[in-house]
Amino acid sequence: MKTIILAGGRGTRLTEETNVKPKPMVEIGGYPILWHIMKLYSFYDIKEFVIALGYKGGLIKGFFQNYHNYNTDFTVDLSSGNISRHNSHNEEWNVHLVDTGVETNTGGRIRRGMKYAGRERVMATYGDGVGSINITKLLEFHKSHGKKATLTAVRPPSRFGGLLFDGDQVVEFTEKPQIGEGWINGGFFVLEPEVAEYIEGDSSSFEGKPLENLAKDGQLMAYKHEGYWQPMDTIREKNLLQELWESGKAPWKVW
Repeated sequence: MKTIILAGGRGTRLTEETNVKPKPMVEIGGYPILWHIMKLYSFYDIKEFVIALGYKGGLIKGFFQNYHNYNTDFTVDLSSGNISRHNSHNEEWNVHLVDTGVETNTGGRIRRGMKYAGRERVMATYGDGVGSINITKLLEFHKSHGKKATLTAVRPPSRFGGLLFDGDQVVEFTEKPQIGEGWINGGFFVLEPEVAEYIEGDSSSFEGKPLENLAKDGQLMAYKHEGYWQPMDTIREKNLLQELWESGKAPWKVW
């Protein structure tokens, strides 16, 4: 089963990083956030990916072209140019790197990516958000209802800090707790091949008419994820994810 990852946007709210790289290549703990997303799927035995490229897509291609060297100790014999590799730590992934256009919208990228899956069910998600989603349970939920599409509904982190009291004394302050009111689209989709028919073309935003029309037709279901979920839209959120990783308590690290 293939997972489409949308990795072509410009990341305009994270320009401190995205002036020189696409947002999915912004690093958390020395690896791009794209890698973290793929590690999550891989943990649940989803190991084939279609990366929908756009803005600065060549940098993502370069990362995977050189992935073997990045994750292997090696010795170079400079007299002959021969390379001896040791202690390889590579992933058992099959990665399709697909140029879907710099200006293509999210729906167009998904539609183009679905061509690499033929007439098969696919998973899809954004290349800039992580969470503790149980992919196996998500897929089981999708299979159970028989509809054409499932999105993962999440409660967004609060924009404000949370306070815990003992009387009037503040005993704990938590920054941006996961207590957002209501549910939003958190990505992590499961899509039947018929979903492509809801996407008109490259300019189509998946979050617009495609999802709206799927809902109107009674073909869109929500897998409600109560656990951790965090997008990386700003440098503040990038730093928050980095701090969690360095603490050894990153909630999305299930592998």
